[in-house]
Amino acid sequence: MKYEFPKVDLHFHLDGSIVPEVGWKIAQEEGVDLDIPTFEDYMKLTTVPPLCTDVFEYLAKFGPIVKLMQTKEHLTEITYTTIKRAAEQNLFYLEMRFAPQLHKEKGLSQRDAVEAVLEGVRKAAKDFPSIKVGVILCCMIELYDNHEENMETVRLTEEYLGKGVVAIDLAGGEDSVPMDHYADLFVEYHKKGLPMTIHAGDNGIPQNVATVIDWGATRVGHGKHCWYDKDVLQKVIDTGTTLEVCLTSNYQCRTENSYEEHPAKKLLDAGVKVTLNTDNMSISQIDLDYEYDRAIEQVGFTYNDLIQMNINSIEASFMPEEEKPAYIEKLKTYFR
Repeated sequence: MKYEFPKVDLHFHLDGSIVPEVGWKIAQEEGVDLDIPTFEDYMKLTTVPPLCTDVFEYLAKFGPIVKLMQTKEHLTEITYTTIKRAAEQNLFYLEMRFAPQLHKEKGLSQRDAVEAVLEGVRKAAKDFPSIKVGVILCCMIELYDNHEENMETVRLTEEYLGKGVVAIDLAGGEDSVPMDHYADLFVEYHKKGLPMTIHAGDNGIPQNVATVIDWGATRVGHGKHCWYDKDVLQKVIDTGTTLEVCLTSNYQCRTENSYEEHPAKKLLDAGVKVTLNTDNMSISQIDLDYEYDRAIEQVGFTYNDLIQMNINSIEASFMPEEEKPAYIEKLKTYFR
């Protein structure tokens, strides 16, 4: 169904949410080295089946898409059109994340990639004033040594905070490399009181959630595996940490067996600040209305839970504190 209240998405990957027609157009214009003679082939290459073998089959879908995001012009166009689609879906606040280090195949620097995405945000702000957008820069978990690239991402986050960038993240194949390997990225950053949200407790162990809270993360990407460790769960509750839950991608990645078994509703009822998000709108072929249908029909949430979780999103967002009350008051008018 259509949900008419204004919506918030805090966990939204730019590359995973590229408008398919835009990706297909770029592939044809640039002759990108992908076996995609038709739009149907493009969709098969860049979207997941109802169930993946595991999270790594899901993550593999990013590779072909990232190949389309290697010039300033394409990054700006993709950012602009992705925000346009979000505005058309009645989102009024969006935090969009991407990893600058993944866009250097054709000579761009990480700074170039950040500038290109922020240009897309600025253009969209003029044409779609109904939606406000913040950008999160992702460090990456990789099997090779990318420490210096990650440190550059940290430095760029600090430099561009308040200029369109709102926080830092760590994304990738959780537990493919021990989480502690990345601790030093965030030590000095946290000492400065700077904002972060970190992927943890999705396909990885519950303790990862406690680890990133200790690093200074006020939000955790996914994080729902904290339900399976009572001490970690209590830490999430006691610290007021917000979880960025993504129902469909969790199910598709097999990090939860079904919507019905997903612990998101139990987490909310236990006092956790749960939010609902799309993760990768295009790879998963969903939008927030679809997620809300699953939340009500299969997970057990109520309509008022959806409103409360959007309020949770605004409260946990990285927008300036003085801007939050107006958003929250508007959402409160939709309680039934």
